[in-house]
Amino acid sequence: MALSGDTMRVFFFLAMVVCAAHAAKEAPKGKDAKKGDSAAAPGPSGGGGSSDISELGAKGDGKTDCTKALNDAWTAACGKEGAQTLTIPKGDYLTGPLNFSGPCKGSVTIQLDGNLLGTTDLKAYKTNWIEIQHVDNLVINGKGTIDGQGKQVWDNNKCAQKYDCKILPNSLVLDYVNNGTVSGITLLNSKFFHMNIFQCKGITVKDVTVTAPGDSPNTDGIHMGDSSKVTITGTTIGVGDDCISIGPGSTEINITGVTCGPGHGISVGSLGRYKDEKDVTDINVKDCTCKKSTNGVRIKSYEDAASTLTASKLHYENIAMEDVANPIIIDMKYCPNKICTKNGASKVTIKDVTFKNITGTSSTPEAVSLLCSDKLPCTGVTLDNVKVEFKGTNNKTMAVCNNAKGSSTGCLKELACL
Repeated sequence: MALSGDTMRVFFFLAMVVCAAHAAKEAPKGKDAKKGDSAAAPGPSGGGGSSDISELGAKGDGKTDCTKALNDAWTAACGKEGAQTLTIPKGDYLTGPLNFSGPCKGSVTIQLDGNLLGTTDLKAYKTNWIEIQHVDNLVINGKGTIDGQGKQVWDNNKCAQKYDCKILPNSLVLDYVNNGTVSGITLLNSKFFHMNIFQCKGITVKDVTVTAPGDSPNTDGIHMGDSSKVTITGTTIGVGDDCISIGPGSTEINITGVTCGPGHGISVGSLGRYKDEKDVTDINVKDCTCKKSTNGVRIKSYEDAASTLTASKLHYENIAMEDVANPIIIDMKYCPNKICTKNGASKVTIKDVTFKNITGTSSTPEAVSLLCSDKLPCTGVTLDNVKVEFKGTNNKTMAVCNNAKGSSTGCLKELACL
């Protein structure tokens, strides 16, 4: 018997309901769903994702070794396309060396909400603690802390006694990173440098805090070398060595709104220690404050330099000094701990340097020290509106300018030495 059209529609509707119910019964659910099942199929290629270290075995108790969980989280994030996030939740996570290597398939953000603690077992390290290399479009942000736990190992630092000493691990190292941002985090008590930027381009460090005792050895805040287009802004640094050190091969560096102290100041150099060092040029330091630091703005090079290089186009403007020992200093006879050779054969050229609107107080009478080489004098040095005064007693503010050529404009008369 032929079925009517209405009957046929009812038949097909009932068949579809039965099939759908059967499919729902057979489909795997939740954690039982496999990657090959359509019900658990991932989103389209290029979508974002997250790797949380707490879901990979990390425990934020400050005692459990979380090295593997962190390295696994990086591998997962780096291996996926699109915007990926490596999440470090609140807690204290003890780790050994972390090697975050690229290139990555997408961009990676490290969201640091907890605290990373670097193991104090020095035998665990080959070189650095956290090393990120060959990565583009990197972001590190959050309110967490990278704690090197350096207090427990600083006694192992013999660099004050030995020229070629064994280097302790740096805390955060960026090697061959392009277009990176580090913001909001705290770097604490590194074993050696807190942050080292090498062979990078387009790095921004913003609203970061770097802290270590003023007498901690070689705990530079941020060091850079062979890098370009680096910006450091809104950052507070108090350490036992240079707040910021700008090494050989640095170009197009902008430092603004930085507070330094304690520490050895905002330095270019040291220059000339090693062979094949590259020139330093286009350095701008502006709107910064130095507080009770041993130096303010400093350029330093070895007298027994192993390289021939030039430092030029260095501009310092609107720098406030508060009780700083050497507010303005060019030291071409740099010889830390008196463990190098002084022979007067400098190979470093320093030229086109401007100190503008440098004001405040000096803790020593010598507010300006331009100690240039007699073989390679400093040239093109400008002192413009430099008004830093010694506030002590039994002496007066002074400037020492040796082998420096340039001009002085609008300075305290005691400081107009050019």
